[in-house]
Amino acid sequence: MSSKNGKRLVILDAHAIIHRAYHALPDFATSGGEPTGALYGLSTMLMKIIGELSPDYIVAAYDLPKPTYRHEAYDGYKGTRAKTDDALVSQLVRSREVFEAMNIPMYDKEGFEADDVIGTIVSEITNSKSQITNNKGVEIIIASGDMDTLQLVDGKKVQVYTLKKGIQDTILYDETAVEKRFGFGPKFLPDFKGLRGDPSDNIIGIAGIGEKTATTLIKEFGSVEDIYKTLKKSKDKFEKAGIKPRIIKLLEDGEEEAFFSKMLASIRRDVPIDFVLPKKTWRENVSLETITGLFSKLEFRTLGARARELLSKKTGEDTTMKNPVVEPVAQEVPDDQYKEASIGLWLLKSNITNPKIEDILNYAGTKDFNTAKEKIMRDIKENKLSLVFEEIEKPLIPVVTKMNNRGVTVDKSYLDKLSKEYHKKLSSLEGDIWNETGEEFNINSPKQLGEILFVKMGLKAKNQKKTSTGALSTRESELEKLREEHKIIDKILEYREFQKLLSTYIDTIPDMVDNDGRLRANFLQAGTTTGRMSSENPNLQNIPIKTETGRKIRGAFVATEGFSLVAFDYSQIELRIAAFLSGDEKLCSVFRKGEDVHTSVASEVFGVSKEDVTKEMRRKAKVINFGILYGMGINALKANLGTSRAEAQEFYNEYFKKFSTLAEYLEGTKEFARQNGFTETYFGRKRYFPDLNSRLPYIVASAERMAINAPIQGTEADIIKKAMVAIDSELSKKDVEDAHLLLQVHDELVFEIKKEKIDEIAPLISSIMTSVIEPDKICDVPIVVDINVGDRWGEMEKSV
Repeated sequence: MSSKNGKRLVILDAHAIIHRAYHALPDFATSGGEPTGALYGLSTMLMKIIGELSPDYIVAAYDLPKPTYRHEAYDGYKGTRAKTDDALVSQLVRSREVFEAMNIPMYDKEGFEADDVIGTIVSEITNSKSQITNNKGVEIIIASGDMDTLQLVDGKKVQVYTLKKGIQDTILYDETAVEKRFGFGPKFLPDFKGLRGDPSDNIIGIAGIGEKTATTLIKEFGSVEDIYKTLKKSKDKFEKAGIKPRIIKLLEDGEEEAFFSKMLASIRRDVPIDFVLPKKTWRENVSLETITGLFSKLEFRTLGARARELLSKKTGEDTTMKNPVVEPVAQEVPDDQYKEASIGLWLLKSNITNPKIEDILNYAGTKDFNTAKEKIMRDIKENKLSLVFEEIEKPLIPVVTKMNNRGVTVDKSYLDKLSKEYHKKLSSLEGDIWNETGEEFNINSPKQLGEILFVKMGLKAKNQKKTSTGALSTRESELEKLREEHKIIDKILEYREFQKLLSTYIDTIPDMVDNDGRLRANFLQAGTTTGRMSSENPNLQNIPIKTETGRKIRGAFVATEGFSLVAFDYSQIELRIAAFLSGDEKLCSVFRKGEDVHTSVASEVFGVSKEDVTKEMRRKAKVINFGILYGMGINALKANLGTSRAEAQEFYNEYFKKFSTLAEYLEGTKEFARQNGFTETYFGRKRYFPDLNSRLPYIVASAERMAINAPIQGTEADIIKKAMVAIDSELSKKDVEDAHLLLQVHDELVFEIKKEKIDEIAPLISSIMTSVIEPDKICDVPIVVDINVGDRWGEMEKSV
C-alpha cells in the first residue's frame, strides 16, 4: 500500500496499541523476568505498519498519567476501569525507548488524552490555514488499538488503521468503511456515544437508549443538536419516523446527559502542542544498529532480523529509500570462531542465550566480527571469566558438535505402535468428556472448552485468571484449581497430556529421523541463563518422566546393534552442591554418612527418629528441600505441600532453624546479588540480574528467587560440562568406536558403549564424573553417580 498523492504520515495511538498488546501477549518476559509482552506487541505492530503502510513520517501520541479535562468535568469518567497493572505501567514507561530507537517523535500534553493530541495533529495538517507549510498532499493514517479515533476519518485523506483482534488482525477504515460499519458518517460518532453512552469509558449517554435506537435517530435527524432542534419544533416527525413515545420521553428527560456525553466523547482539535512535520522522511533518520541493539536488550531475537529485512529493502508498492541502511560488511566467519565469540558473549551477558552474529556485533558496537570478538575476549579476562571460558566452555565446543553429529537411533515401529495406543486412549477420553458434558465439541479449542466449563457447567475457581479477551482461562494451571469441583477436569488434563505427547514427540519424531535411522537433535551449549545446556528439534530434555505415559517415549530410543545404552546420572547433585557451597555441617554430614537426605531432613524437621519417618513425612521433606533451594516462599510451599499456611510456615522456620548455616548462605547469596548485580558459581561463572534494580517489587522478588538458586544450578552445569570434556579426552585415548556420547539431559549423560567394553569404560566414566572436584575441597561431600544399562533408554536396569 502506498500514497499516490504525496507523503504519508502515520500517527500512532501509543497507549491504545500498548494496552491491546499487553492483553494479547501478557506472559512475555526477558530471561531476567522483566515483562515485555506489551513492548513486543508494540514493536511487532510497528514492523507491520512499516511493511504494510510504507510511511514517510511516523509520530506517536501519548496519554499522561494525570487527570484530563474530562476527569475534571466528570468524576466518573473511565471510572469503571481497573487500576493499571504494575507490569503494564513499567512497559508504558519503557515504550518510549522503542520510539526513540525508531527515531519516532512523541507528543503529549498534560490534561489531554492521546486522541486529543492526534485530533490536533490531524487538524494542523488538514487545516488550510495551518502554519505547517510542507503539508501539501500529506495523507494521514491513524494507527490505534480502539475505535475512538474513527470520528477523525475524512474520505481517504484521514484513515484509521485499527486492530480487530490481537495484534495481527487489522482493518483500514476510510469514510466509506465507517458508514458501512455504523450506518452513518465519522462525524456522527460523538453523537452516537452521546445517545447510547460508552460503558468502556463510563460515559452515561441516555439511559434506555441502545445502539439500534441511537443509530436510527442519527440516520433520521443527524447530530444531537439537530435531534433536539427537531424535537422541540415537531414531535410528529419522530412519530412518523417510528420513534416510540417512550424514546421521545427518554430524549426529553436526558437532554443534558446527551450533550454532556457527546462532549466527553468528542476529540479535541486544539491541544496546545508544537507539532512539526519532520523535514526529512522517517527512513532518512533511522538507525538500524540502534533498533537491533534495543531489540537485543529486550531479547526480541526474531524482530531484529525482521527490522533488518524491512529497513534494508524496498517495502510497499513504490517506496524508495533515499538513504538506505548500511548492512554489516559481509564476512566469512569460521564456524569455530563464531561459536567461541557467541559463548564468550553469553558468559558476559547471561541473559543473551545462543547469541547470533548481530548480537555479537551489537555488543561491541561494530560491523566487523574480528573486532567484536577481540573485545569479547578482552572483557572475558577483565570480568575474571577466563577459567570458565578456557577450561569449561571452549573445550566443550567440539564435544557437543560430536554429540549432535552422532545422534541416537530411534525405533520408529515402537513409536508407531505407541501412537496407535495413545490415539485410541485420546479418542476414549474424548468420548468420556463428551458424555460428561452432554455434547460434542472441540476439546482443543479454549473458547469452546471455556463455554462448556464456565457457561454450561457453571464451574469457577477462586482467583481464576482471565484471558486477554476477558474470558476465564482454560490453561492447565487454572484448570488445576478446578480439580475438586468436577471429575471432568481430571479427564481434560489427562486428554491434554496424551495430546501433547502425541503432537510434540510420538507423531513428530519419526519425520525428524534421518535416513540412517538416527535422530539428531540440536543440543545447545549456551541455551540457558543458568549455564545448563538445552535441546531443540526436538527438545529431548523435556520428555516427561514423572508419569508412565511420558516415560514410555524414552523406550523409542535404542542402542545400535552391538552396543548398549549406558546412562550416568548424578545423584541428588543440587542438594550436595548446596551442602558444600554453604558449608552447613549438618547437611554435609548427611551425605558423608551416605544417608537418605530426605529421610534425614524429615527426621530433623518433624522431630522424630529416622526409623519413624513416614512416607508422607519424607515426601514433604523432599518438597521443602528442593523448594528452599529455588527460593520458594511460604505460599508456594503451602501449595506444594498441600497443607495450611501456618503449617507451611512452621516447616519453613524449623528447616532453617535446624540448617541455619544453609539459611545464612542463601540469604548471603541474595544480598551479594543485590549489591553486585550478579551471582557466581563455584568455578566463577556469573549470572546477571538486572531486574534487581527494578522499581516493581514483584519483578525484584522474582529476580531474588532466581538469584538464590543460580550458584547451585550453575555449579551443577559447570560440573557436568567439565565431566563431558574430561570424559571425551580419556575416551579419545582408546578406540574411538568403543563409546559415544549421545545425550545430555540435565544431570544425566547417556552413552552408547560396545557391550564387551562396558565393564571397562563405565567405571572410567563414573570415576571422572565423581572426581571433577576433589572431595577435600568440598567438605568431603561425595559426588555420587548412578549407572543404568539397557538396550532402550526407557528400559534400563541399575548397574551395581
